[in-house]
Amino acid sequence: MGKLTSGLYNRLVIAIPYAWLLLFFLAPFFIVFRISLSTTAIAMPPYEPVFSLADGWAGLWSKIGELSFDNYAYLTDDALYFNAYISSVVIAGIATFLTLLIAYPIAYGMAQAPRTIRPTLVMLVILPFWTSFLIRVYSWIAILKPEGLLNQLLQSLHIIDSPLIILNTTTAVYIGIVYSYLPFMVLPLYSALEKMDGTLIEAAQDLGCTPIRAFWRVTFPLSIPGVVAGCMLVFIPAVGEFVIPDLLGGSQTLMIGKTLWNEFNANRDWPVSSAVATILLMILVIPIVFFQNAQAKAEERGNKPC
Repeated sequence: MGKLTSGLYNRLVIAIPYAWLLLFFLAPFFIVFRISLSTTAIAMPPYEPVFSLADGWAGLWSKIGELSFDNYAYLTDDALYFNAYISSVVIAGIATFLTLLIAYPIAYGMAQAPRTIRPTLVMLVILPFWTSFLIRVYSWIAILKPEGLLNQLLQSLHIIDSPLIILNTTTAVYIGIVYSYLPFMVLPLYSALEKMDGTLIEAAQDLGCTPIRAFWRVTFPLSIPGVVAGCMLVFIPAVGEFVIPDLLGGSQTLMIGKTLWNEFNANRDWPVSSAVATILLMILVIPIVFFQNAQAKAEERGNKPC
């Protein structure tokens, strides 16, 4: 009886995350994918065919035959969407790299700090999450605009003579993404660095390594899992970012999240916007698959006997 209860409990624990994914990921994805195979209509909802259980199996099957991949063919014909995808990947990639450059010294300093103050440092990193994301992005408008705080400070220090044009540029988008997603990079890096055995650095230095060489030979390789996890946590949401490019970027800043919003709300073209969202999801799945494969190979190498 105990084994039966334990088996049911284990299956329930496994079933809960699968049920969560089915309800909140797969089901919405299939709904969006079905809409992407529909055609635009002046109705509510603004697409057809609309499926209804009242039509019976014959009616549902006949409407399935009306679905087509024309919206995906339309995306290949218009260079706007291809350029938006490429621009989003490039901007997200550069922003992720900049975030890594800033976050690594912060995480390394936190990991080297006395254990008594590490919880306080972690609290300071996650403190911005206590404020609305939208308010934090809006605050950068007041900082970066020509008459904003940054230009006033630089002019008062006589560093510049005329205001810098930063707002409504790609540079402002980089600043917004790096600031907004910096904690997502710091925390995985800190988790990896905090667990590292400090005696390894001492051993490397005893064997003749300089501090810099010991860092690149020991510290950085051991922190690679944190680097990969942090880059994934920053890159994936940055690709589909809408708020930051809309508020801080100019009209020339092209990102797929902004294009998707325009198709869905301004043009009211739900089928095309659903096709854009589906392809975006496929693009984001690729790095996740590579990450999982790399993790699986690393675990296999770790489990092999010496």
